[in-house]
Formats: sequence, C-alpha cells, structure tokens
Amino acid sequence: MSEAITVSAEINSPVAKVWDYYTQPEHITQWNNASEDWHTPRAENDLRPGGHFLSRMESRDGTQGFDFTGTYEAVEEHKLIKYTMDDDRKVTITLSEADGKTKMDVTFDPETENTPELQRSGWQAILDNFKSYVESH
Repeated sequence: MSEAITVSAEINSPVAKVWDYYTQPEHITQWNNASEDWHTPRAENDLRPGGHFLSRMESRDGTQGFDFTGTYEAVEEHKLIKYTMDDDRKVTITLSEADGKTKMDVTFDPETENTPELQRSGWQAILDNFKSYVESH
C-alpha cells in the first residue's frame, strides 16, 4: 500500500460548527463534492465507534455514481474521527481550534486506481468545498 495522503484546511469558524457541518447528513449533502458536476443526493451517518456512514455520490447528469461507505473506529467530539472505508482503507480526521478558527487535517490511505496526485487533489477539492460551505453559512 502506498503512503498515506493528508489534505488540510483552516476554516474560519469555531470547531463546534465545523464538527456539526461535517457530520450531519443535511449538511453533508450540501458540500460533499469535488466539482460542480457532482453532488451527494443522500447521506446517512451513525457517528459512533462501530457506526456506519453512507454518502451517495453521483454525477449531476446521472451517468455515474457510487456509495462512499465505511465504519467508524473512533470518535472524539470536536477532535478526532477515525474510520475504515468498506475497501479497508483507513481515514483519520483531526480538528483543533485556535482564535475562533478550526484546523482540519484528513489523512487517508490511497487506492490503486488513480495516481496519488489525483486523489490528493480530489480530496482537497472536497475539503475546500466544505470550508467554503461552512464559512458562507
């Protein structure tokens, strides 16, 4: 397996809001896409160790789609989320707040179909979209 990839954002918002917007399905469906031609029409989230999540990601023209799913390993409110995707790749999300801003790091095991650079840019685009959503609401 290739080396883990980390994407980051500094969000101009307190950690409690960032946490809620990142974990609540009604918000996930608003920001979870890497580009305007994709969207997430449905999200489910059981945010607890052993709980499952699902985000249905689809192209807006309806020609492509997939379920992004996994199981939570660890959840520490406002600080840490660890999960394993259904293909056994691990993801760790850390949050820290300073001066009313939240630093968010997402570290994930890459898959083998796409280059690490493409995966990094895709995950960073989703995180940047999340940052924009939080800061504009």
